[in-house]
Amino acid sequence: MNKKGKFPWPIITLAIVAVVVLLLIIARQFPGTFNFPAGSGSDNEPIVAEDDVKIDGKINVNNGQLIDSPSPTPSQFTYDSGVDIAYPEDGVKGIYLSGGGAADPEVVKHNVDMIDQTGLNSVVVDVKDDYGSITMPVKTDNDLIKDNETNAVDINQLMKTFEEKQIYPIARITTFKDTKLAKAHPERSFRTSSGDVWTNDIGDAFLNPYDKENWKYMVEVAKGAAKLGFKDIQFDYVRFPEAFETFGEDLEYDMGDYSEYGKGSTEAREKTITDFLAYAQKELHPYGVEVSADIFGYVTVVESTPGIGQNFRGIADNVDVISSMIYPSHWGPGYFDYPAPDKEPYGVVDHYAQKELALLDDIDSKTKTRPWLQDFTASYLGGGMYMEYDANAVQAQIDALADHGINEYLLWNAGNEYTTGVDYK
Repeated sequence: MNKKGKFPWPIITLAIVAVVVLLLIIARQFPGTFNFPAGSGSDNEPIVAEDDVKIDGKINVNNGQLIDSPSPTPSQFTYDSGVDIAYPEDGVKGIYLSGGGAADPEVVKHNVDMIDQTGLNSVVVDVKDDYGSITMPVKTDNDLIKDNETNAVDINQLMKTFEEKQIYPIARITTFKDTKLAKAHPERSFRTSSGDVWTNDIGDAFLNPYDKENWKYMVEVAKGAAKLGFKDIQFDYVRFPEAFETFGEDLEYDMGDYSEYGKGSTEAREKTITDFLAYAQKELHPYGVEVSADIFGYVTVVESTPGIGQNFRGIADNVDVISSMIYPSHWGPGYFDYPAPDKEPYGVVDHYAQKELALLDDIDSKTKTRPWLQDFTASYLGGGMYMEYDANAVQAQIDALADHGINEYLLWNAGNEYTTGVDYK
């Protein structure tokens, strides 16, 4: 009591608050000091609840009050998967392993041995494949994800190998191309006038990128991959179907928050893809992973695509890494003034690198460039339009990047067979 016979409640209240804050700081700095109930940030979970991270970088606390989340997130607030793999000092130089390849011990051993013997240091692994199957059990409570999981890949053994060899692991997530989920939930996809799920000429279905439930699903898969120890989340097929501008208005689907633009809007499609990547980056930030996006190489050349929704500037502003697919075989006759671009591996990559670096400089972007290079022979192009992609052809692409100061790249071969005799510098 004070001299007037009253308890000093304000002082007592402040003292209690100070003690509580001190205990919380001790608990966060020294995990295990106290036992917290589930959901309170224990067991290596992010201190920020997963559902609280908002697209605008706010954290929902205090009955709906919003506070700014720190950026970058301090390390003590970042999820720790327990897998210790450092970012390669000389940049990511990686190969791709399909779900089937990652599930085959002989294929894994063959490629790990190759990495040991070369300058390669990273692997892109299918976590969610081109059909929509999740190739390994991921750490999640999401029932829909569990419905689409398989046990194909022994991720614990694979991650153990990656950690022992210090091979940087990148989780490839095929995003809006997802035949499995689209057919199971047609309302999340594009439908024809008869109510059937729309598919392209080879039977692939796509999820509706306007549907933010699809956003949440992809990011939950990504969080599960981050918990397994993947250090980079790579979103592939982060786009609308090709040529969507020619048939999209005839399909049935909900545009959600973008309905004001109308189905024919190029701006709506580009904004949707950009907004999704911004959302994904914010949500994944507490997990300590980088976010990368695969885009078509021609997106860089034209900058804005009318149908698929990929806009180079918008994407570059909302990812850590941009991976353009610049395979010489993917450029039509006449690109970069080459009648047969596939036969000009150095020239195509050289011209492309000039364009991308100039564009990144123009928008003052800090985003890293990590292009996809070709390590396959495109015989399907027909006589006179292709060449065998041997060590010289692969080397030419790497040399072209190096001549522009680009020291990161990924090699694509769907069969998981990569060329030897190359200086993977």
